[in-house]
Amino acid sequence: MTVMKLMCLGGRASYRHETPVLAKRIRLVHVDEDIVALDKPCSLPVHPCGRYRHNTVVFILAKEYNLKNLRTIHRLDRLTSGLLLFGRSPKKARQMEHQIRNRQVAKEYVCRVEGDFPEEEITCTEPIEVVSYKIGVCKVSSRGKECATSFKKLGFNPRTNTSVVLCKPHTGRMHQIRVHLQFLGFPVVNDPLYNHVVFGPNKGKGGLIGKADDELIRDLVNIHNAENWLGMDGDTDLSMFKPLGEPLGEPLGGPLGEPLGRELDEDKGDEDDGEVSREPSPCGSCEDTPGTSFTNNNSTTLNNNIVGSLVNHGASTSVSTSTMASTSTSMASPSGSASSAASGAGAGGGTGGNKVTVATQTGHESPDLAFQQDKMTHDPHCYECKVRYRDPKPRDLIMYLHAWKFRGPDWSYETELPEWSKVDWCEPDD
Repeated sequence: MTVMKLMCLGGRASYRHETPVLAKRIRLVHVDEDIVALDKPCSLPVHPCGRYRHNTVVFILAKEYNLKNLRTIHRLDRLTSGLLLFGRSPKKARQMEHQIRNRQVAKEYVCRVEGDFPEEEITCTEPIEVVSYKIGVCKVSSRGKECATSFKKLGFNPRTNTSVVLCKPHTGRMHQIRVHLQFLGFPVVNDPLYNHVVFGPNKGKGGLIGKADDELIRDLVNIHNAENWLGMDGDTDLSMFKPLGEPLGEPLGGPLGEPLGRELDEDKGDEDDGEVSREPSPCGSCEDTPGTSFTNNNSTTLNNNIVGSLVNHGASTSVSTSTMASTSTSMASPSGSASSAASGAGAGGGTGGNKVTVATQTGHESPDLAFQQDKMTHDPHCYECKVRYRDPKPRDLIMYLHAWKFRGPDWSYETELPEWSKVDWCEPDD
């Protein structure tokens, strides 16, 4: 027993394991005094939640590139890649959020779905209901909220029996694009939630699930591991990878066998009618950063690869020996240590021929990407430190859904399209 005297100050150190993410770079699309627009890699949550803290977009931007005090305008699911917008001031964030809520922003997504999608443009107007906020799952239901999504086939690949589809959501419900594609019978190829027979033999086509909500939730808990739910984003004590030797079909529980069921800090993804936080990012207050001043021309883009490896940031401990071994190679790669020169595009010329680097945009040099073994920690009393976990394959951390273009009343941003969006693309063998 420790006795504390008057005026003594106590403290404690936090020890946590973070789930691995892909070593993909954040690409800055546009940065000025009001807006940060970027191309979010898949596998990264937008903000800290559950087991994710350092491996989140806001933490990486704040800690490595001094882009602090960012306000969330909208969100993307963890496995969804693409355009993500942040406000650098409360006023701008409120203005942009107001435009999105009032449906003044046109959004375009690209996805790859199973089967040969119809040639004609299809608009799905089925209402969507949230079955469970706890595990983040929705379905088409007459009790749901009104929503509409337009789909247009861009091409069909007969070798893989998949289609590339352009998606235009006219509303912003939770998992709207994915649920509507499931209803139409063309789910996203590698959607770990809505492309699953847990929704019935036809995977929920036509809204036919054949089971009550409670039964659906129970089956999801028993079948999927924690990271297969995009809405959960690992927000439980469950680990992404079952310990080696544990049967995959057993009901899920936490590392010590506790049942799934505690409330989750659920990320609603790109949902316009939900409460979007305008709280600043948790990495400190906003500071003025030296360097090149940015133009106010919203069409200016800075399409350069700036951010290096994103795996295992900060003081998080190792998730597994095999995971750290695989990520150390990517972190030591020199390809992400610096960016090439890029010219601003669009009306007005943007930044012209000035060289755009990490230093010019954030006021400091590139982060050190070298893996440092001495920063690895191991706690002999920690359960997860003693257990070997399965190393995820890159395909487990990717979903073929990408936020491509956003266009507002007087602004527009877009990202480069991912490799899988090419019609003749075939998934490489592992």
